[in-house]
Amino acid sequence: MFSLSEIPQTASTLFSAYASFAGAMMLLRSMVNELMPQELRSYLCSIFYHLFPPLSSNVVTLVFDEVSGMSRNQVFDAAEIYSRTKISPDTERLKVSKTPRQKNFTVTIENGEEVPDLFENFHLKWKFVCTEPDDNHFGEKRHFELSFHKKHKEKVMSRYLPYVLEKANEIKQEEKVVKLYNRECPYDDEDGGAVGMWGSINLEHPSTFDTLAMDPDLKKMILDDLDRFVRRREFYKRAGKAWKRGYLLYGPPGTGKSSLVAAMANYLKFDIYDLELTSIYSNSELRRILLSATNRSILVIEDIDCSTEMKDRHSDDGGGGSDTRLTLSGILNFVDGLWSSCGDEKIIVFTTNHKERLDPALLRPGRMDVHINMSYCTVKGFEILASNYLGIEIKSHFLYAEIEGLIQSTEVTPAEVAEELMKSDEADIDIALRRLVNLLKHKRIEVNKTKDNQS
Repeated sequence: MFSLSEIPQTASTLFSAYASFAGAMMLLRSMVNELMPQELRSYLCSIFYHLFPPLSSNVVTLVFDEVSGMSRNQVFDAAEIYSRTKISPDTERLKVSKTPRQKNFTVTIENGEEVPDLFENFHLKWKFVCTEPDDNHFGEKRHFELSFHKKHKEKVMSRYLPYVLEKANEIKQEEKVVKLYNRECPYDDEDGGAVGMWGSINLEHPSTFDTLAMDPDLKKMILDDLDRFVRRREFYKRAGKAWKRGYLLYGPPGTGKSSLVAAMANYLKFDIYDLELTSIYSNSELRRILLSATNRSILVIEDIDCSTEMKDRHSDDGGGGSDTRLTLSGILNFVDGLWSSCGDEKIIVFTTNHKERLDPALLRPGRMDVHINMSYCTVKGFEILASNYLGIEIKSHFLYAEIEGLIQSTEVTPAEVAEELMKSDEADIDIALRRLVNLLKHKRIEVNKTKDNQS
């Protein structure tokens, strides 16, 4: 028993001991933070909490490993993208990367860092964890941890995680670099450009719907059709139709068919698969190629009128069955048969200089749903080209009326007009337009001579 006189002295002694202990712990903590790497601290903490878990906790933690079995974990990939949007000024360690073809830096959280989130008025916390390989593993193991109050578990599973997947997909689409795939492509870029039978390069074609020398009403029709197609997943499912759309671009060379395809890809952020039917020798090979193309893509078959002439070509497989040669029936099944339903959100674009040469079986809706006439240059098309190449409002120029009349009475392609406008810079606008006038007059003389000879 302590006497009353001893109590103050005992309290003072206890307080002094506590202060000494607290000071020592603060000093030890400071030394550990300075001398021990952050990765090692995180690793030791994870071991400690694994060996000595709290007796009770209201916190639930979900773990998303990088791989699930032999496949990548979709939730891990989504968390990696989504967590970047939640980085705050308080985040101490960040990873910054950039590939040669990326326009912007990619910033992600470093190992052991945490970022908070707020969803439907409750708090969550993301943490990235990367452990070094041990003797039984060949590579590092990465995962994300998501912590929250256990009373919100149902909301997290039913609403929050689907929300994260949706937002990550939107970000991925916004940042996507459109690629051009070809079976003969020799490049496999740093972003993993090879897909199945295809190699790829980044599509750096600058064409957009703003720069296309096309009639505004036709341009609007195409844009409306594309927008309607991409938002109608449930409609196609309910109607029992494969989620695909077929376009036929027809018209003389130089009218912008390839530029339209590039504009469609840049607008939708769809990859382009350039397929040459002349290099395919059998229906079975065509099916394998179709299956290797990814979703959200544009499959382009140029000069389809020439490609269908290859239908009697035999492959090296031997035999004469329909599966060992490329036939019109095989192409039709590729476009509108059972095999065409393999994959979602695909656009098939056919081009031809001679629509009249195509087999009528190819032209019906469901195969080539939208027929787009890529005509000779119109006055509206010329106005767009003048703005693109000369940077002027052409209607105010003194040569506009003459050029307008010549274009209306002459068959000239947008490519020919663009070539004349490119020969001079913006300081020589008058020279460029006079050169264009001479070209149009010359072409009109040639057309008249041809008509006279035919009569």
